[in-house]
Amino acid sequence: MSEVYAARRTRLREYCNAGGSAAALVSRPANVRYLAGAAPHGAVLLLGKTDDLLVCAGPTADRPTQERPDEALRVQALPGVGGGDPAVAAAGLAAGQGADSLAVEEHHLTVARHRALGSVAPGLRLANLGGAVEQLRVVKDEEEISCLRIGAEIADQALGELLESILVGRTERHLALELERRLVDHGADGPAFPTSVATGPNAGRPGHRPTDRRVEEGDFLSVCLGATYRGYRCEIGRTFVIGTAPADWQIELYDLVFAAQRAGRESLVPGAACRDVDRAARQVLDSAGYTEGLTALTGHGVGLEIDEDPQLSPAAMGKLDACVPVTVEPGVHLPGRGGVRIDDTLVVRPEADGGPELLTITTKELLAL
Repeated sequence: MSEVYAARRTRLREYCNAGGSAAALVSRPANVRYLAGAAPHGAVLLLGKTDDLLVCAGPTADRPTQERPDEALRVQALPGVGGGDPAVAAAGLAAGQGADSLAVEEHHLTVARHRALGSVAPGLRLANLGGAVEQLRVVKDEEEISCLRIGAEIADQALGELLESILVGRTERHLALELERRLVDHGADGPAFPTSVATGPNAGRPGHRPTDRRVEEGDFLSVCLGATYRGYRCEIGRTFVIGTAPADWQIELYDLVFAAQRAGRESLVPGAACRDVDRAARQVLDSAGYTEGLTALTGHGVGLEIDEDPQLSPAAMGKLDACVPVTVEPGVHLPGRGGVRIDDTLVVRPEADGGPELLTITTKELLAL
């Protein structure tokens, strides 16, 4: 992987040089990890004029961790307890290497930290790196997709085991905790985000935090979970009916959301406008009269963070590339009654390669559990 990290840093260096910056300071943890192979707590990456450095606060540099930085990258630990601010130290190192300009991630730095960078090296011109690293991260290589695929398998396995257990009478909170334990038991680093379990009138509500409400017969049960594997995060969401055959209104609502999700999945082709994928799913729900209360977006990118570019929303700009993993997750929530969410993680692939690759494969049939 050392060559992969080196190639990523070279691409960023070329971007910075084209913009007139001799050096770059990367401070956002996911971006540090993407370029360096690991991101110890508080560490920053300096792409210097003469040398690249992973700068860490002293105590964190020596802590054991499952991830190791790229062996071709020099790690510099700051001396003393606490070690000071690695970003401020890195700015001083950049000036010491003779750089006259430094591109920084202004969207990640606080105002106070930005001022401190200018104070330690007053002759250093600070430029905005913007979302350059985030844009490099959008298209994944096959090693990254492999990590997402394994994470999806873990999430599928954890969800499948839960569905085989007795659910009536158990609380949303208890089921969420059990799912997260199962993720770790099957090899995940941990959950990709707080697991959502929603029952009855809570079902289908996006971002629902589990409560002490107990599962009852006839409930919709919607679950959204994800696994982190080697830092890469996937997502899956499913909706079921508890205990009895689903009611007519439940079947009708489920079929509608399923049709919307299928329309979104089928739109995932290289070159498709992000807003068109959103429109494909959204218009199915709009045409059935569910315009009010729909989520702001149909899906989003995943990777080292659970919510990355691209955004599949009505106002989204840009087009999809091959090898971009995204979620497609439409839903409808009816206040007081509940609702349906169906969520998959897929990788955009060209038609010649079989079209979009579905990573989360738990059945989307409306099961009565």
